[in-house]
Amino acid sequence: MRILCLSNGHGEDAIAVQILSAIQAQNPETSLAALPIVGTGHAYQKLDIPIIGRTQQMPSGGFVYMDNRQLMRDLKGGLLQLTWQQYKAVKRWQHREKEKSLILAVGDIVPLIFAWLSGCQYAFVGTAKSEYYLRDRQGNWLPKTSALEKWFGSVYLPWERWLLSRKKCVAVYPRDRLTTEILQTYKIPAVNLGNPMMDGLEPPESLPQGEAKQTLTFVLLPGSRPPEALHNWQKILQVVQLLVEKYQNVDFIAAIAPSLDSAEFLDCLPSFGWQASDSKPCELTFGDPEAFVFQQHKAQLVFTQHRYAESLHYADLAIAMAGTATEQFVGLGKPALTIVGDGPQFTPAFAEAQTRLLGESVLLCSSPRAVPEKVDFLLSQPDLLQAIAINGQERMGQAGAANRIANHLLAFFQNI
Repeated sequence: MRILCLSNGHGEDAIAVQILSAIQAQNPETSLAALPIVGTGHAYQKLDIPIIGRTQQMPSGGFVYMDNRQLMRDLKGGLLQLTWQQYKAVKRWQHREKEKSLILAVGDIVPLIFAWLSGCQYAFVGTAKSEYYLRDRQGNWLPKTSALEKWFGSVYLPWERWLLSRKKCVAVYPRDRLTTEILQTYKIPAVNLGNPMMDGLEPPESLPQGEAKQTLTFVLLPGSRPPEALHNWQKILQVVQLLVEKYQNVDFIAAIAPSLDSAEFLDCLPSFGWQASDSKPCELTFGDPEAFVFQQHKAQLVFTQHRYAESLHYADLAIAMAGTATEQFVGLGKPALTIVGDGPQFTPAFAEAQTRLLGESVLLCSSPRAVPEKVDFLLSQPDLLQAIAINGQERMGQAGAANRIANHLLAFFQNI
């Protein structure tokens, strides 16, 4: 039996790899392949999962639907040719062998359409949509939910629900319980097995425990899609300067996606007053030999591209302009402060939608200057911090979803 995984973004690739790794561990004979529709599929390459077709990093980073100008840039960059070549690659994979086959679409409607067009049986992991965008924990409509959204009946639009209700669609794995229950009312084969986004974040036993910490620590999350991540990084560094001025003795961990060019990010630091340091504090670098350490008065900033989970667990708060990374941090029961960006992803609309998805765990700031005041507010509200811990875990779920989804998919294979 064989599985082809289609995904469309860095975060989606990471989720897909969690599921594929679990499948491989449970049934090593399963033939695995992937096609990252957006980006180059660094996560797949790291695990030697073969990529069946052409990949290319588009100018928009995959957010063409948020900005018509980004769409035009992608079209000029060869989006149509790339899409056609990727579609042909999927069809070639489907026809190559006659053994039991399944396409696993991870992300949103883009890989879902590819899966449907393939003519193959398919399953869908819905990472992008949640009923929490429209409803509260009890399933009641939020005040900001429009009449049109209520008329559609679900965050999954009618054409998406049509794709999810086809006979070839054998399973749908929504990201939370509430979304699963709503989709089930449309006779969609939705199963609540948790959110794989929280898998792979388990810290090693050697990670220093929070109670031993002496210094307030922020993790910096600028996103993973170029060139937007670099623009976000420059805005986040403005926040960092304000926090250094306010707290002086404070630590920062920059958790930068390994697919990004570190030189571009490091080059920004001297202009913000950071000087390279020879000392490498183990409690902040987590043993990463490639980490960079910078000093400014009593403040330290560690730059790492290899200790993501450790960075999230060790930090007290996040300064975030990201999608998946913000959700994962919140899922650990911690508060994230976000800043409105210029897009194509982290636009005002995206940032506002993220506050609906994650509720009180996210504090949206209109500008870098608004962040220190929000930090003061958080630190003075122990009851709110406790509520944030509960809220994040409820909305993002418990770890282990990838194993549960793998079990479900392998059981499907045994029954056909």
